[in-house]
Amino acid sequence: MDDPPDWIAEFTVSPKEFAAHLDAVVDSGRTPVTIGTLAAHLAGRGPLPPRPVLLTFDDGFADLPGPTAEALAARGLAATAYLTTGALTPGGRCLLPPAPMMALAQAAELERAGMEVGSHTVTHAQLDTLTRRQLRAELYDSKAVLEDTLGHAVPHLAYPHGYNSPRVRAMAAQAGYETATAVRHALSSERDERYRIARLIVRRTHTVDDVRTWLSGGGARIAPYRDGVKTIGWRWYRRLRAAVHGPEFAG
Repeated sequence: MDDPPDWIAEFTVSPKEFAAHLDAVVDSGRTPVTIGTLAAHLAGRGPLPPRPVLLTFDDGFADLPGPTAEALAARGLAATAYLTTGALTPGGRCLLPPAPMMALAQAAELERAGMEVGSHTVTHAQLDTLTRRQLRAELYDSKAVLEDTLGHAVPHLAYPHGYNSPRVRAMAAQAGYETATAVRHALSSERDERYRIARLIVRRTHTVDDVRTWLSGGGARIAPYRDGVKTIGWRWYRRLRAAVHGPEFAG
């Protein structure tokens, strides 16, 4: 959008910039795939096409079923949408600040437009700071709601803002998810981990040249790699905050 709420502005681009980014994907010659295709490959069930690229959209903002899906479909680009179920349900529990959101019932529209749908939890909390009971509710309840809405299994998850830990990844597997995407600010690879697949966040400050560089395989480190000291320290700080203040928004 051209004039986003302040809290999400950093992670938005204008419609014009978005079109330019998608055109760069098309011009790159890469083959867009869904997370389901990547999951099958990582599980040894099938090959990936040459030079694949995965486009993902988190949360479920109001533009997703309309302008975003239409722009993707017009270019024949597959994508995956991870939905925060509490934000899409009237009166639902959610930590996302106010913003125009799609309705949960529109999830089927995304599939008809060629997008795959995955879970982005119920409330968009920092999963690696939650108690076992809270974490279980976030993972299981969001999955169940989406499956009831769509009438089929939803085996893919995205951690809000990428926050995860060994405990979170283990419970994601127990909940029946086949994959989970993190952030990591890195390019994925053949050796990437199924329960923290690396992604790159497109920020408002990124240019089309940045996107082209990523599409060429450069401009970022390559996953998998171990968490650094800063990442681990930041996780413990957030856990202490959550112990005092309760679950907090991942953003």
